[in-house]
Amino acid sequence: MTIDRIEHIKSLVRPVPDFPKPGILFRDITPMLAEPRAFNATLDIVAEEFAGQRIDAIVGIESRGFIFGASLASRMAVGFVPARKPGKLPVAVERVEYALEYGTDALEMHRDSLGAGRRVLVVDDVIATGGTAWAACELVRRLKAEPVAVACVIELTFLPGRGRVAPVPLFTVVQY
Repeated sequence: MTIDRIEHIKSLVRPVPDFPKPGILFRDITPMLAEPRAFNATLDIVAEEFAGQRIDAIVGIESRGFIFGASLASRMAVGFVPARKPGKLPVAVERVEYALEYGTDALEMHRDSLGAGRRVLVVDDVIATGGTAWAACELVRRLKAEPVAVACVIELTFLPGRGRVAPVPLFTVVQY
């Protein structure tokens, strides 16, 4: 049953108070990754959600989105495209900057990594404010592809991530 799978996954997400700074409650997924049943259940839940939809590629956001994105791409028999921090990709890139709480950051993808009309699932581990997921969707659009949805393992519902990626649908496995 899905509820049992979700509860098992949630039980393995470790709360870490005051990380990376005082007042933040960090949700650590490493215990869930170390437990094969929970990791596979997470992949199964996301793959089941998008079964029957045309997905041509998965874009995984650096770095934990690579873990889930590449695994899902293999499971769903589609290509995997990394969305990387600046300066990590060797050939011509498209770049999108986005706002952080204090400052800016950017994501890059190879300009030839997607094509017109490709339907893309954007994947990451956590959605909080939504800036990174928004930037990945914007990169997909700039490469003439369509962001079909964003899928994340964890959603911090008290932050505006869902609204930030709208109108692109957001699917999450666990919510806090």
